[in-house]
Amino acid sequence: MIKARGIHYAYPEGQQALRGVDFSAQAGQLVGLLGHNGSGKSTLLRHLNGLLSPSSGMVYLEGRPLAEWDRREVFRRVGLVFQDPSDQLILPTVGEDVSFGPCNLGLTGAEVKERMEAALEMVGLAGWEMRPIRSLSFGQKRLVCIAGVLAMEPRVMLLDEPTGSLDPMGSSKIIRLLLQLNQRLDMTVVLATHDIDILPLSLHRLTILKQGKVEAEGSLQQVFSDLEALRGSRLRLPRIAQLFQLLKENQRLPITQIPLTVGQGLKEIMRLLNGHGNQAQGSENRVYHRGDGSSGG
Repeated sequence: MIKARGIHYAYPEGQQALRGVDFSAQAGQLVGLLGHNGSGKSTLLRHLNGLLSPSSGMVYLEGRPLAEWDRREVFRRVGLVFQDPSDQLILPTVGEDVSFGPCNLGLTGAEVKERMEAALEMVGLAGWEMRPIRSLSFGQKRLVCIAGVLAMEPRVMLLDEPTGSLDPMGSSKIIRLLLQLNQRLDMTVVLATHDIDILPLSLHRLTILKQGKVEAEGSLQQVFSDLEALRGSRLRLPRIAQLFQLLKENQRLPITQIPLTVGQGLKEIMRLLNGHGNQAQGSENRVYHRGDGSSGG
Protein backbone atom coordinates (compact mmCIF):
# COMPACT_ATOMS: atom_id res chain seq x y z
CA MET A 1 0.00 0.00 0.00
CA ILE A 2 2.71 2.46 0.97
CA LYS A 3 6.48 2.22 1.15
CA ALA A 4 9.62 4.31 1.44
CA ARG A 5 12.95 3.34 -0.10
CA GLY A 6 16.28 4.89 0.83
CA ILE A 7 14.76 8.04 2.30
CA HIS A 8 17.21 10.77 3.32
CA TYR A 9 16.05 14.09 4.72
CA ALA A 10 17.71 17.05 6.44
CA TYR A 11 15.85 20.04 7.85
CA PRO A 12 16.83 23.52 6.59
CA GLU A 13 18.84 24.22 9.75
CA GLY A 14 21.00 21.21 8.90
CA GLN A 15 19.62 18.50 11.21
CA GLN A 16 19.83 15.13 9.44
CA ALA A 17 16.52 13.48 10.38
CA LEU A 18 16.41 10.43 8.10
CA ARG A 19 19.39 8.43 6.84
CA GLY A 20 18.42 5.90 4.18
CA VAL A 21 15.17 4.65 5.72
CA ASP A 22 13.27 1.72 4.17
CA PHE A 23 9.72 1.22 5.42
CA SER A 24 6.58 -0.46 4.11
CA ALA A 25 3.02 -1.31 5.09
CA GLN A 26 0.88 -3.74 3.14
CA ALA A 27 -2.82 -3.17 2.48
CA GLY A 28 -4.88 -3.82 5.60
CA GLN A 29 -1.88 -4.13 7.92
CA LEU A 30 -1.47 -2.62 11.37
CA VAL A 31 2.16 -1.51 11.56
CA GLY A 32 4.12 -0.03 14.47
CA LEU A 33 6.89 2.55 14.21
CA LEU A 34 8.85 2.66 17.46
CA GLY A 35 11.63 4.96 18.59
CA HIS A 36 12.67 7.44 21.25
CA ASN A 37 11.94 11.14 20.81
CA GLY A 38 14.06 12.53 17.99
CA SER A 39 14.54 9.18 16.24
CA GLY A 40 12.81 10.36 13.04
CA LYS A 41 9.30 8.92 13.45
CA SER A 42 7.38 12.15 12.85
CA THR A 43 9.59 13.09 9.92
CA LEU A 44 9.01 9.72 8.27
CA LEU A 45 5.22 10.00 8.70
CA ARG A 46 5.27 13.40 7.00
CA HIS A 47 7.08 11.84 4.07
CA LEU A 48 4.52 9.05 3.78
CA ASN A 49 1.68 11.50 3.16
CA GLY A 50 3.65 14.02 1.12
CA LEU A 51 3.95 16.88 3.61
CA LEU A 52 7.74 16.56 3.25
CA SER A 53 9.75 15.54 0.20
CA PRO A 54 12.96 13.50 0.57
CA SER A 55 16.32 14.90 -0.43
CA SER A 56 16.95 11.46 -1.90
CA GLY A 57 15.03 8.21 -2.05
CA MET A 58 11.43 7.59 -3.04
CA VAL A 59 8.00 7.12 -1.44
CA TYR A 60 5.44 4.95 -3.21
CA LEU A 61 1.67 4.84 -2.79
CA GLU A 62 -0.07 1.79 -4.24
CA GLY A 63 3.02 1.11 -6.35
CA ARG A 64 3.28 4.61 -7.88
CA PRO A 65 5.83 7.24 -6.84
CA LEU A 66 4.14 9.73 -4.54
CA ALA A 67 5.45 12.59 -6.71
CA GLU A 68 3.23 11.37 -9.58
CA TRP A 69 0.03 11.68 -7.55
CA ASP A 70 -2.09 14.82 -7.28
CA ARG A 71 -1.44 16.22 -3.80
CA ARG A 72 -5.15 16.44 -2.97
CA GLU A 73 -5.56 12.77 -3.86
CA VAL A 74 -2.59 11.85 -1.64
CA PHE A 75 -4.11 13.74 1.29
CA ARG A 76 -7.43 11.99 0.68
CA ARG A 77 -5.92 8.51 0.56
CA VAL A 78 -3.30 8.94 3.29
CA GLY A 79 -4.56 10.68 6.43
CA LEU A 80 -2.21 11.92 9.15
CA VAL A 81 -3.26 12.44 12.77
CA PHE A 82 -0.81 14.89 14.33
CA GLN A 83 0.68 14.45 17.78
CA ASP A 84 -0.79 17.74 19.03
CA PRO A 85 -4.51 18.25 18.23
CA SER A 86 -3.90 22.02 18.22
CA ASP A 87 -1.93 21.55 14.99
CA GLN A 88 -4.94 19.94 13.32
CA LEU A 89 -8.16 21.45 14.71
CA ILE A 90 -8.89 24.79 13.05
CA LEU A 91 -12.66 25.42 13.19
CA PRO A 92 -14.93 26.38 16.12
CA THR A 93 -17.20 23.31 16.40
CA VAL A 94 -16.73 19.57 16.13
CA GLY A 95 -19.04 19.24 13.12
CA GLU A 96 -17.38 22.07 11.21
CA ASP A 97 -13.91 20.71 11.77
CA VAL A 98 -14.74 17.12 10.77
CA SER A 99 -16.55 18.45 7.69
CA PHE A 100 -13.64 20.60 6.55
CA GLY A 101 -11.85 17.90 4.55
CA PRO A 102 -14.91 16.53 2.73
CA CYS A 103 -16.02 20.10 1.90
CA ASN A 104 -12.72 20.61 0.09
CA LEU A 105 -13.33 17.48 -1.98
CA GLY A 106 -16.23 19.24 -3.67
CA LEU A 107 -18.91 16.95 -2.23
CA THR A 108 -22.53 18.03 -1.86
CA GLY A 109 -23.80 19.27 1.47
CA ALA A 110 -25.71 16.03 2.05
CA GLU A 111 -22.62 13.93 1.30
CA VAL A 112 -20.47 16.01 3.63
CA LYS A 113 -23.05 15.71 6.42
CA GLU A 114 -23.28 11.95 5.93
CA ARG A 115 -19.50 11.52 6.11
CA MET A 116 -19.20 13.79 9.14
CA GLU A 117 -21.89 11.94 11.09
CA ALA A 118 -20.51 8.51 10.16
CA ALA A 119 -16.98 9.53 11.23
CA LEU A 120 -18.18 10.87 14.59
CA GLU A 121 -20.15 7.70 15.22
CA MET A 122 -17.07 5.57 14.51
CA VAL A 123 -15.04 7.38 17.18
CA GLY A 124 -17.87 7.36 19.71
CA LEU A 125 -18.82 11.04 19.41
CA ALA A 126 -22.18 10.76 17.65
CA GLY A 127 -24.32 13.86 18.22
CA TRP A 128 -21.36 16.09 19.13
CA GLU A 129 -21.60 18.24 15.99
CA MET A 130 -22.39 21.50 17.78
CA ARG A 131 -19.91 21.14 20.63
CA PRO A 132 -17.23 23.86 20.72
CA ILE A 133 -13.71 22.54 20.21
CA ARG A 134 -12.47 24.70 23.08
CA SER A 135 -14.74 22.84 25.54
CA LEU A 136 -13.26 19.41 24.78
CA SER A 137 -10.68 17.50 26.79
CA PHE A 138 -7.35 16.59 25.21
CA GLY A 139 -8.51 13.01 24.58
CA GLN A 140 -11.77 14.19 23.01
CA LYS A 141 -9.87 16.55 20.72
CA ARG A 142 -7.73 13.63 19.56
CA LEU A 143 -10.86 11.65 18.73
CA VAL A 144 -12.14 14.61 16.69
CA CYS A 145 -8.81 14.64 14.81
CA ILE A 146 -9.23 10.95 13.99
CA ALA A 147 -12.82 11.59 12.89
CA GLY A 148 -11.63 14.38 10.60
CA VAL A 149 -9.27 11.95 8.88
CA LEU A 150 -11.94 9.22 8.70
CA ALA A 151 -14.34 11.62 7.00
CA MET A 152 -11.94 11.68 4.05
CA GLU A 153 -12.36 7.87 3.72
CA PRO A 154 -8.59 7.23 3.46
CA ARG A 155 -6.90 3.94 2.56
CA VAL A 156 -4.06 4.63 5.02
CA MET A 157 -4.10 6.31 8.43
CA LEU A 158 -0.85 7.54 9.99
CA LEU A 159 -0.85 8.44 13.70
CA ASP A 160 1.92 10.29 15.49
CA GLU A 161 2.02 9.41 19.21
CA PRO A 162 -1.78 8.89 19.35
CA THR A 163 -1.78 8.11 23.09
CA GLY A 164 0.63 10.87 24.11
CA SER A 165 -0.54 12.92 27.14
CA LEU A 166 -3.48 10.57 27.75
CA ASP A 167 -4.25 8.65 30.94
CA PRO A 168 -4.29 4.82 30.82
CA MET A 169 -8.04 4.62 30.14
CA GLY A 170 -7.78 7.17 27.35
CA SER A 171 -4.83 5.34 25.82
CA SER A 172 -6.70 2.03 25.88
CA LYS A 173 -9.71 3.65 24.20
CA ILE A 174 -7.58 5.00 21.36
CA ILE A 175 -5.83 1.66 20.80
CA ARG A 176 -9.15 -0.23 20.78
CA LEU A 177 -10.47 2.26 18.23
CA LEU A 178 -7.45 1.78 15.95
CA LEU A 179 -7.85 -1.99 16.11
CA GLN A 180 -11.53 -1.66 15.15
CA LEU A 181 -10.73 0.65 12.23
CA ASN A 182 -8.05 -1.72 10.99
CA GLN A 183 -10.32 -4.75 11.20
CA ARG A 184 -13.72 -3.29 10.23
CA LEU A 185 -12.57 -1.01 7.42
CA ASP A 186 -9.54 -3.07 6.32
CA MET A 187 -7.61 0.18 6.70
CA THR A 188 -3.83 0.27 6.70
CA VAL A 189 -2.80 1.84 10.02
CA VAL A 190 0.72 3.05 10.88
CA LEU A 191 1.13 3.82 14.58
CA ALA A 192 4.23 5.80 15.62
CA THR A 193 5.10 5.88 19.31
CA HIS A 194 7.89 5.77 21.90
CA ASP A 195 5.63 3.97 24.39
CA ILE A 196 6.26 0.23 24.12
CA ASP A 197 3.49 -0.66 26.57
CA ILE A 198 0.68 0.57 24.30
CA LEU A 199 1.65 -1.49 21.26
CA PRO A 200 -1.19 -3.89 20.40
CA LEU A 201 -0.26 -7.56 20.15
CA SER A 202 -2.01 -7.80 16.78
CA LEU A 203 0.62 -5.64 15.03
CA HIS A 204 1.61 -7.24 11.74
CA ARG A 205 5.06 -5.63 11.78
CA LEU A 206 7.16 -3.38 13.98
CA THR A 207 10.01 -1.11 12.89
CA ILE A 208 12.44 0.54 15.31
CA LEU A 209 14.04 3.83 14.28
CA LYS A 210 17.26 5.10 15.85
CA GLN A 211 18.86 8.40 14.83
CA GLY A 212 17.09 8.35 11.48
CA LYS A 213 17.97 4.74 10.62
CA VAL A 214 16.10 1.44 10.84
CA GLU A 215 17.57 -0.43 13.80
CA ALA A 216 15.29 -3.49 13.79
CA GLU A 217 12.25 -4.79 11.92
CA GLY A 218 9.96 -7.80 12.07
CA SER A 219 7.15 -9.27 14.13
CA LEU A 220 6.67 -8.18 17.75
CA GLN A 221 8.27 -11.38 19.00
CA GLN A 222 11.23 -11.02 16.63
CA VAL A 223 11.91 -7.39 17.55
CA PHE A 224 11.45 -7.85 21.29
CA SER A 225 13.76 -10.86 21.30
CA ASP A 226 16.60 -8.58 20.12
CA LEU A 227 17.49 -7.06 23.49
CA GLU A 228 20.68 -5.52 22.15
CA ALA A 229 18.80 -3.55 19.49
CA LEU A 230 16.24 -2.38 22.07
CA ARG A 231 18.85 -1.19 24.55
CA GLY A 232 20.89 0.43 21.81
CA SER A 233 17.78 2.36 20.77
CA ARG A 234 17.14 3.58 24.34
CA LEU A 235 14.08 1.36 24.55
CA ARG A 236 13.04 -1.52 26.78
CA LEU A 237 10.78 -4.54 26.82
CA PRO A 238 7.13 -4.16 27.90
CA ARG A 239 6.90 -4.23 31.71
CA ILE A 240 5.53 -7.76 31.91
CA ALA A 241 8.22 -8.99 29.52
CA GLN A 242 10.91 -7.25 31.60
CA LEU A 243 9.84 -9.22 34.67
CA PHE A 244 9.95 -12.57 32.89
CA GLN A 245 13.26 -11.74 31.21
CA LEU A 246 14.83 -11.02 34.61
CA LEU A 247 13.47 -14.29 35.98
CA LYS A 248 14.82 -16.16 32.98
CA GLU A 249 18.25 -14.52 33.17
CA ASN A 250 18.51 -15.35 36.87
CA GLN A 251 17.41 -18.93 36.16
CA ARG A 252 14.63 -18.66 38.69
CA LEU A 253 12.04 -20.20 36.36
CA PRO A 254 12.26 -22.43 33.26
CA ILE A 255 10.62 -19.84 30.99
CA THR A 256 10.34 -20.95 27.37
CA GLN A 257 8.87 -17.79 25.82
CA ILE A 258 8.86 -14.21 27.07
CA PRO A 259 5.23 -12.99 27.33
CA LEU A 260 4.39 -9.56 25.95
CA THR A 261 1.03 -9.05 27.66
CA VAL A 262 -0.45 -9.69 31.10
CA GLY A 263 -2.69 -12.36 29.55
CA GLN A 264 0.29 -14.18 28.08
CA GLY A 265 2.13 -13.79 31.38
CA LEU A 266 -0.77 -15.39 33.25
CA LYS A 267 -0.76 -18.37 30.90
CA GLU A 268 2.99 -18.82 31.36
CA ILE A 269 2.65 -18.63 35.15
CA MET A 270 -0.14 -21.22 35.10
CA ARG A 271 1.99 -23.49 32.94
CA LEU A 272 4.89 -23.16 35.34
CA LEU A 273 2.66 -23.69 38.40
CA ASN A 274 1.08 -26.76 36.88
CA GLY A 275 4.50 -28.21 36.19
CA HIS A 276 5.75 -27.51 39.69
CA GLY A 277 2.42 -28.60 41.13
CA ASN A 278 2.82 -32.04 39.62
CA GLN A 279 6.32 -32.26 41.09
CA ALA A 280 5.09 -31.06 44.47
CA GLN A 281 2.25 -33.58 44.46
CA GLY A 282 4.72 -36.38 43.83
CA SER A 283 6.87 -35.16 46.71
CA GLU A 284 3.83 -34.95 48.96
CA ASN A 285 2.86 -38.52 48.18
CA ARG A 286 6.38 -39.65 49.00
CA VAL A 287 6.23 -37.83 52.36
CA TYR A 288 2.91 -39.39 53.28
CA HIS A 289 4.27 -42.88 52.62
CA ARG A 290 7.46 -42.50 54.64
CA GLY A 291 5.70 -43.68 57.81
CA ASP A 292 8.33 -42.30 60.16
CA GLY A 293 6.20 -39.51 61.59
CA SER A 294 8.50 -36.79 60.29
CA SER A 295 7.19 -33.73 58.49
CA GLY A 296 9.32 -34.29 55.44
CA GLY A 297 10.72 -30.75 55.75
